[in-house]
Amino acid sequence: MALSEISRNCRLLLSQIQRCRPGLKQTARCLSQVAPRPEPSAEPNEDVSPTFVNRNPRNLEQMALAVKDRGWKTTWPHQQFYHRLMFSRSQHHVTAEVFSRSSPIPVLSCSTKEWALKKELPSTSCVAACQAVGEVLAHRCQQAGITRMVYREIPWTYRSDGVQAFRNAMKQGGILLSEPRRKYVGT
Repeated sequence: MALSEISRNCRLLLSQIQRCRPGLKQTARCLSQVAPRPEPSAEPNEDVSPTFVNRNPRNLEQMALAVKDRGWKTTWPHQQFYHRLMFSRSQHHVTAEVFSRSSPIPVLSCSTKEWALKKELPSTSCVAACQAVGEVLAHRCQQAGITRMVYREIPWTYRSDGVQAFRNAMKQGGILLSEPRRKYVGT
C-alpha cells in the first residue's frame, strides 16, 4: 500500500510540473505565491496637521477645553457649565432634568410622571421616588455619554432626605456632580 501511495503522489507532482512549464498556458495555481509583507512607511501626508480643528464639542468638554459662557456674576443660577442638573420636588411628583449650556430645552429628563416609574412606586413624591429618579437618570446619562455635570442645590432644601437619596443614586450610577475647571490653552 505504501508503494502505491508514493507512486500516486509522484504522478500528481509530475502532472503539476508539466502544467507549470514555461511556454504553456499557466494556471493561477502555478503562479500563486505568498504575498510579501509591506514595510510601514512614514509619509508626510499621514502626519497630523498643525492647524487641525476638532469639530466634536463633546470631546472638548470632556477635556475641559470647551468655552464656558461666564455670564454676569449677579445671575442665578450661574451660567458657567457644560451640563447642569436641575432637581425639583412638588407635592405630587419628582422631576430631574439635564440642561446643556446652549439650550433652554432639557437634554435628558426623568420624572415620576412617566408611567414606567409611576407603576413601580408606592408614592410619587417620597424618598424612594427620589432615589428611583436618580437611578434612572444616571442610567440615561451614561447612555448619552454625559458623565459630569454641575448640580447646585438650593441651600434650604439640600439637607432633606429626598435630595440626599437622589444625589447618592446619581453618584452610585457613575455620574460626577461637578465639572472640571476649564483649562486655558496658551496661544
